[in-house]
Amino acid sequence: MKISMDIELKDIPGQLVLALQPVSDFGGNILSVLHQRDKKTPSGRIPVQLVLEIEERGLDRLVEMLKERGVNVVRIGKERLKESMVVLLIGHIVHSDIRETIDSIDSTGFAEVVELSLSMPGVDKKSSASVTLSAIGKEELREALGILERTANKKGIMVISSV
Repeated sequence: MKISMDIELKDIPGQLVLALQPVSDFGGNILSVLHQRDKKTPSGRIPVQLVLEIEERGLDRLVEMLKERGVNVVRIGKERLKESMVVLLIGHIVHSDIRETIDSIDSTGFAEVVELSLSMPGVDKKSSASVTLSAIGKEELREALGILERTANKKGIMVISSV
C-alpha cells in the first residue's frame, strides 16, 4: 500500500536516519523524502514528508516504532489512487457540460478526475482543458480513459492522451 506521512524530527544530527531505518526494518520501500531542513514547526522540530510503500499490517508497528524513537507522526494518508495520467481535451468543453463528463468517471468508484485546468479564449471559440485522471490501478486507469473518450466523443470533444 502507498502511504504518505508527515513527521517531525528533533533538530539534532542523525534524526532522519533514525526515522527512515524502521521503514526498511518493516519491509517498506521509500519512494520520496522531502526533508525541509530550513523550516521549523512551532515546536522547533524539522518537518519531513515521506511517501512509502508498506504492507498494511506493518503500518501500525512502524508508527509505534517511530514514536518510540521520538519522531512525531503528524499525518498518515493511505493513497488509494495509485496510477495517474494527464489528458488534453479540445472543444466546446464548458458548453457540453464538463460536470457530466467528470461525474461519469468519478462515479466508477475506482477512478476520479483529480485536477482540471481550463482555458476559454472566447464564448464562440473552442476551449481546452488539461485533465488529470487517477485510478486504483493501471487497468482501471485505462477504463477511466475509455469512459472519458466515449463521453467526449458524444459531445464532439477531442481527447489527446499519451500512448
